[in-house]
Amino acid sequence: MTTNRRFGWFRACLIFIVVVLIALFATGWWLLAGSRAQLDGEQRMADLGHPVTIERDALGTATVTAQSRDDIDFALGYLHAQERFFDMDLMRRVSAGELSELVGPAALDTDILHRRHRLRAVAEAAYAAMPPAQKHTLDLYRDGVNAGLARLRVQPWEYLLLGSKPQPWRSEDTLLVISAMYLDLNGDGLDKRELDIARMHAVLPDALAKFLLAPDPNWEAPLKGDVSQSPVAPGADAYDLRHVGKQTDAEKVAAASSVKVDEAFPGSNSFAIAGNLSHTGSAMVADDMHLTLRVPDIWFRARLRYPDATAPDGKRDVVGVTLPGTPALVVGSNGQIAWAFTNSYGDWLDWVRVLRDPHDSTRYKVPEGWATIEKHEEIIRIKGAPSHTLEVEDTRWGPIMATDTDGTPLALAWIADLPRAYNLALMQLEHATSTSAALDLAPTLGMPPQNFVVADNAGHIGWTIAGNSIPLRTGFDPQRPSDWSQPDTGWTGWASPSQYPRIENPTDGRLWTANNRTVGDDDLNLLGNGGHDLGARAQQIRDDLHARADFGAGNMLDIQLDDHAVFLTRWQQLLQQTLLGPQNGDLDQLRQLTSNWRNEAAVDSVDYRLVHAFRDEVHKLALTPFDAQIKQRFPDFEWPGPGNQEAAVWAMIQTQPANLLDPTYHDWHALLLKAAQNVADDLGKQPGGLAARTWGEVDHAQVNHPLSRALPGFLGRLLNMPDDELPGDHNMPRVAAPSFGASERFDVAPGHEDQGILEMPGGQSDNPLSPFYGAGHEDWVHGRPTPLLPGSAQHTLTLEPASG
Repeated sequence: MTTNRRFGWFRACLIFIVVVLIALFATGWWLLAGSRAQLDGEQRMADLGHPVTIERDALGTATVTAQSRDDIDFALGYLHAQERFFDMDLMRRVSAGELSELVGPAALDTDILHRRHRLRAVAEAAYAAMPPAQKHTLDLYRDGVNAGLARLRVQPWEYLLLGSKPQPWRSEDTLLVISAMYLDLNGDGLDKRELDIARMHAVLPDALAKFLLAPDPNWEAPLKGDVSQSPVAPGADAYDLRHVGKQTDAEKVAAASSVKVDEAFPGSNSFAIAGNLSHTGSAMVADDMHLTLRVPDIWFRARLRYPDATAPDGKRDVVGVTLPGTPALVVGSNGQIAWAFTNSYGDWLDWVRVLRDPHDSTRYKVPEGWATIEKHEEIIRIKGAPSHTLEVEDTRWGPIMATDTDGTPLALAWIADLPRAYNLALMQLEHATSTSAALDLAPTLGMPPQNFVVADNAGHIGWTIAGNSIPLRTGFDPQRPSDWSQPDTGWTGWASPSQYPRIENPTDGRLWTANNRTVGDDDLNLLGNGGHDLGARAQQIRDDLHARADFGAGNMLDIQLDDHAVFLTRWQQLLQQTLLGPQNGDLDQLRQLTSNWRNEAAVDSVDYRLVHAFRDEVHKLALTPFDAQIKQRFPDFEWPGPGNQEAAVWAMIQTQPANLLDPTYHDWHALLLKAAQNVADDLGKQPGGLAARTWGEVDHAQVNHPLSRALPGFLGRLLNMPDDELPGDHNMPRVAAPSFGASERFDVAPGHEDQGILEMPGGQSDNPLSPFYGAGHEDWVHGRPTPLLPGSAQHTLTLEPASG
């Protein structure tokens, strides 16, 4: 009997546990399902003028058909909220410095950095100054967002996990989403690059610092202007490492670890070909914007259809990607033009030395005398912890954010801190009828300054800079902190549209940008250098474009997927030359594994992985003595990059200056051998040895949901996309790195959208139970051409006016 009672007790407990687990699972499923977007049926809305239909295809691409753009604005807000409200919330909170209120103390450092810019106040001021029509658009979008959020049966599931409640959308929150893009594309609103350049000049002779930062003319591919001059290493009379105090091994290790080689940074590829080179006679444009990748993707696929007198048949039909949080189509085609963006990496931030009054620290020097520093107390609310009070000191140039090499306070002048830098003019591209008209619009757009490439159905192509806030500079070096207290020094105005560089219908019928330097001379002086890409990617795209004379959308995609290792070829040859002659076992194996050069960053490529590692090691060994010397004075120094050191390192290898060689090595060949040995030692000791070290081991997707780490292992992994190995690398058109790469691939000839391509990682919806969670991701992984236009409708939702 005792045994039976124990068995009965155990069985009852087991049944209870199973019932509880089933109940928890059922409750979780019910809550998760309740936060899914409504895909079918009818909803009545008080703010609509006429009915709106929302059709979704198998990928979740939303086709929104309405009687006015006003109703589109509302419907887009409704759609974005139903599918993406949490992601929109993250973007507004990140830029406003309000993330800690949602996720806790882990976000406090980020909030402190961003709150110094007081971007919510900037957004409120920008909204207040907007024309009535743009305010009306923002208000309609806001109302649509809040209606979409309210019509969910359960609040978005992420808030259930965080134990929080979503806050209503405000009109100015859309401008905070634009602020988030400024942060992402402009160095997180800090411009550490120029701080570190100043530190280099403070420690090293100017001639050496300029050499180490020189651009590489071998890889530049500007649209206009000449390539740079080849860098010349300073002689021993200017600088000699043999006479500089030796660094300890610990200092060298620390310095080597901070030398960043080809770090991922926000960028993009865009290119265009004229109509006489296309299969259709219409010009073509291609675009892949390189950003941090996540689930769901940053973009939202959409097709918008509404009456428009500027369209050929009176009906506007635009297709591309929208940015949830805004009512705009960011990249797309309207049947007459197609447009695309890449980050320009012009110089949109400057450090200003703030000279305090020695008798009154609340005052600082300005050209007309003294001004008072404005102080703002910013309260940062923190989930689960007391609030943090941040005192922001503000000057007429911007907030005080850092100190110069001599300890002088530095204010940051940044275009994103100015209300003028925000508007909705981007939406006017939907109505542009020609390349020329689109280029005219570009200087009016309130957005981070971008390379703007456009093509039209008449065969014309063009390039310019989009963005309405290019500062005119006078009296200072924009690459270093400077004193603007002198008369006629600083930002003295804004470039007029006539001053913007512009290329229309180039004679060879081809345009390309890839975050590289696009112009030279006076145009470069106007735009400045905010950290241009090395140029190898742009050069490879340029050469790919010139390799053929007829193009369809698939041929443009082929260029976007080009993973040939043009940039590393000279490094493969250098490694082979370094390992000539008899070597010991591991170096001989390294030589053999890299002798047959496949010339591609394929997932199974061992030779690419090893040559890539060799280049990294050479860079670190060559630059470590300079890096360590700077770090002795500035411990948080990081090498300004990415890719800025390639010209100097390659020049040192070729000319072998003894005065710039780490005295640890008796000659440059010894340094190269040490780099090769480091590769053999580090990678050879891993399972399978050197022969098992494929590129795919290090280059894989990691496209994850931002909250996946908050869940237990297997549940968190269910939120993420498969961690596929990916071909590609930084210095080639197919850019790929863990959690980073092409956030879309877009290829189209306007007027022939039925042949267009739009690939997108991470899917369309943020709800794991949605049929669109991760939809299309596998096509993106394998580079399969997903159609631009939506397929047949799988779901139809109708929004009806409440009075109808």
